Amino acid sequence: MALLSASISCRPPRVALGEAGEATGRSHFPPSRRSLPSPLPRSRARRVGVVPSHRRRDLSKTIHASVTDVPVDMAAEEVQLPKGETWSVHKFGGTCVGNSQRIKNVANIIMKDDSERKLVVVSAMSKVTDMMYDLIDKAQSRDDTYVFALDNVLEKHRSTALDLLEGNNLANFLSLLDGDISNLKAMLRAIYIAGHATESFTDFVVGHGELWSAQLLSSVIKKNGVDCTWMDTREVLIVSPTNSNQVDPDFPASEKKLEKWYSQNPSKTIIATGFIASTPYNIPTTLKRDGSDFSAAIMGSLLRARQVTIWTDVDGVYSADPRKVGEAVILKTLSYQEAWEMSYFGANVLHPRTIIPVMRYDIPIVIRNIFNLSAPGTKICRPSVSEDEDSHKLESYVKGFATIDNLALVNVEGTGMAGVPGTASAIFGAVKDVGANVIMISQASSEHSVCFAVPEKEVEAVSEALQSRFRQALDAGRLSKVQVISNCSILAAVGQKMASTPGVSATLFNALAKANINVRAIAQGCSEYNITVVVMREDCIRALRAVHSRFYLSRTTIAMGIIGPGLIGSTLLEQLRDQAAVLKEEFNIDLRVMGITGSKSMLLSEAGVDLSKWKELLKENGEVANLEKFIQHVHGNGFIPNTVLVDCTADSVVAGHYYNWLRRGIHVITPNKKANSGPLDQYLKLRALQRQSYTHYFYEATVGAGLPIVSTLRGLLETGDRILRIEGIFSGTLSYIFNNFIGKRSFSEVVAEAKQAGFTEPDPRDDLSGTDVQRKVIILARESGMKLELSDIPVDNLVPEPLRTSASAEEFMEKLPQFDQEWTNKLQEAEAAGEVLRYVGVVDLLKQRGAVELRTYKKDHAFAQLSGTDNIIAFTTTRYKEQPLIVRGPGAGAQVTAGGIFSDILRLASYLGAPS
Repeated sequence: MALLSASISCRPPRVALGEAGEATGRSHFPPSRRSLPSPLPRSRARRVGVVPSHRRRDLSKTIHASVTDVPVDMAAEEVQLPKGETWSVHKFGGTCVGNSQRIKNVANIIMKDDSERKLVVVSAMSKVTDMMYDLIDKAQSRDDTYVFALDNVLEKHRSTALDLLEGNNLANFLSLLDGDISNLKAMLRAIYIAGHATESFTDFVVGHGELWSAQLLSSVIKKNGVDCTWMDTREVLIVSPTNSNQVDPDFPASEKKLEKWYSQNPSKTIIATGFIASTPYNIPTTLKRDGSDFSAAIMGSLLRARQVTIWTDVDGVYSADPRKVGEAVILKTLSYQEAWEMSYFGANVLHPRTIIPVMRYDIPIVIRNIFNLSAPGTKICRPSVSEDEDSHKLESYVKGFATIDNLALVNVEGTGMAGVPGTASAIFGAVKDVGANVIMISQASSEHSVCFAVPEKEVEAVSEALQSRFRQALDAGRLSKVQVISNCSILAAVGQKMASTPGVSATLFNALAKANINVRAIAQGCSEYNITVVVMREDCIRALRAVHSRFYLSRTTIAMGIIGPGLIGSTLLEQLRDQAAVLKEEFNIDLRVMGITGSKSMLLSEAGVDLSKWKELLKENGEVANLEKFIQHVHGNGFIPNTVLVDCTADSVVAGHYYNWLRRGIHVITPNKKANSGPLDQYLKLRALQRQSYTHYFYEATVGAGLPIVSTLRGLLETGDRILRIEGIFSGTLSYIFNNFIGKRSFSEVVAEAKQAGFTEPDPRDDLSGTDVQRKVIILARESGMKLELSDIPVDNLVPEPLRTSASAEEFMEKLPQFDQEWTNKLQEAEAAGEVLRYVGVVDLLKQRGAVELRTYKKDHAFAQLSGTDNIIAFTTTRYKEQPLIVRGPGAGAQVTAGGIFSDILRLASYLGAPS
């Protein structure tokens, strides 16, 4: 067998430097790692008859010949590149290979993959690419510390290699690493002298991180006995730079390069560098932003792979940014179009261009978490025609939501725009001239206005360009204004099935309206893959939570703040505790108590108070009560769009805040009568705000505890009935007293019994004075349309005149028996007439008056048939004139009052979208 020898020159070729230190085309790539590197791939080394140091083999097995040399017996048969589903492609980002242990984990994942053939794309180790860019910045800024920064890069990779490798593998890698660092020092020195780095020099320098991580991972896998080789993708991937800081892959040229490379380096496991490639002129370049993902997608396309798996540090693609929406969930599947749309609008999925190569051959992309191998991840693929799983659920229509912040809306408006060809072209031509990026466009069908969103940092230049371009039209009045609305954000809802589903837009805007969000602009393509709205930046997160809760979670989630954990408040908390799970499971209502505050201390929670031990938590973790801080916490919570404050106090100061709370988009529910029975002008202002907004104010428990009195009155009025008279026993306490004040019993004895049973206020005079009934009467009078002040309602005060100034409740109870005879006389007089005593409130709409008084009723009257603490209210209307409409039931007690509040909470949930 004849061997034809070829001379190998060890002298490095000269590198001719052009302007600013860029290597000219007279030298392509140095044969020696000790010479100054040229920004070209190592594959050129073979063309000058040199084996690169990182791929040297036994020279007895390698033949180098001149163009006239003819191999005799050693012509090897070329290995064909197999393509198709035998290949799986993996991509591991910098975090995945951030240290030696993580590189071992990656190696284990690769070795456990049972695919016949594997190509693995790796990024540089975590932070290395940033370190390499920092080297360039320091060198061209003539900052001498670039030398020390390069030493840090060397040490990071040296220490990692020492952890992972041993013997010849370690020695070889460290030798190559030292050679690379020496070359980089020389190149950085040249950049330092020139004070400038060309793009090709920069790309060549920063690409070293991928070269080192690929070699390290390949060595670790080979160390474990697996056949493996590594690929410098600058020898394979050919891309053409574009004007938009991106590159376009040349698939035919890259495919030929890959086939040639594989024929020389056949292996079933290939570790390839991500991020880097070459131009058609063999100049090193990079794939720009998210380049390693792009590399994996291109390689998957070239190999016609079965699947491309992108390994990252999250469990998959979320339905919304989990930092903004705490209840965002992992999506099992996304279509290519959905992933594309979500990527464009800022979702942390993939760069839109990453999806293009795999779409050509319907290759699925799977996003998985290297730190949570049990999570299945998100599969991005073409949906099957028969896919109708969960088609009845809203999340099958809208897959996810994404936002873009720091935008400004530019509105160009004027009657002179309508029907004038070229106006839009002139507008966007001016925008293009200043290099601004238009994120979204919306135009009225009347052509009267065009608005579009641009990054906020570019809006000043855009505005000036438009003012200049349309100066004549503005002066002549054909254009009325060029308006800039700053501090905007875009919210996009994305879903492929939205196109064929009626009502998606209505549901979206309904959710925004109920969250009190104002929409500034709207855009939707005819494909209906996304609906885009522009909102103010301060509303963006709340808007995102509102639509996510409405669509994806398909349940009504409400953040609650409980004010006043006294008898009524604590009973309500117990009822919420007992019913919360049932409401969530059966009715899709998720009630979260985010805070509880009393007059002295408060308890705040980020995720929701554990109601099984709220009293203990309030004692242990409570802080000094601060109502404004409490409101800010409950309303500004991390993930719930709807907020309700439940005021269980009788405090007029708290009631004075209702108007501002409602204006801030906070719903209010209360049994506190002070707001609705206070000054008439404040009441009218409160009700006007309630009617004008989507914020709700419910107060059923102010009149009848748990009885549906206010709602019954509203139902009658809303259906066109006319109220003639409302008369009733509105106090459960006084109902109990007069139901039991019979026979030989004394009045003071019955009052003491009611106090002992807990039916009265701590001071029974609060009940006997009639003020509570007076407030209920004024509330019903105002609900009926009467404009009365509280002082317009006369009250029959049952507290004897001499005892109204008693120093204490105890003193009052001690002296009350002195007046028993007066009460006995009244009772006997009523019984002699066959009547009973009852304390009633009356609203007389015919006479436009109200009153609270002690009256007598025949024993066969409905008011005489009561027992215990029952309330009874009779509505006399034009429909119910002969036989009044009666509402009767318990009107006092913590359980029924809390139940009335709870009923209002569920009513609110229904208004906010919970199923009825």
